[in-house]
Amino acid sequence: MTDSFTADPVAILTGMYKAEEEYLAAGGPGDASFDLLAPFFTPDVVLHQTGALPYGGVWCGHAGIEQFFLAMSRTWESFDMMEQEFLATGETAVVLTQVRARARSSGRELTFPILQTITFKDRRIAEVRPFYWDTAAIADACAVPVETV
Repeated sequence: MTDSFTADPVAILTGMYKAEEEYLAAGGPGDASFDLLAPFFTPDVVLHQTGALPYGGVWCGHAGIEQFFLAMSRTWESFDMMEQEFLATGETAVVLTQVRARARSSGRELTFPILQTITFKDRRIAEVRPFYWDTAAIADACAVPVETV
């Protein structure tokens, strides 16, 4: 990461997304080392996920982010960020991401947008707030199918 904060938000996020890909390619939660991702987050990072999702909640610190990745991997068989648009950069960045994901429980595949506000402190990610357009559709795709008798 470079020393000039004003030029860094996109570089920080691009680096973090690349590290996330490497982390997941190396086996992800439980198999890969979180050390690939840790440098991009402040030690007291906070991730807010809506309670309407299976991985909802407030995830705090490096241990919390690692637990979040575990929850995501239990929910999604695949979670591909197809394209990203950096709508604003600075102390707080706004990123629009198009996602294609397949739920583990149902096998259903969805394509959906996520808008995230990402706040930086000391050239690291300090807070993430994702916003989903249709949490009901995502939760429905992730629900365990009910067996009929």
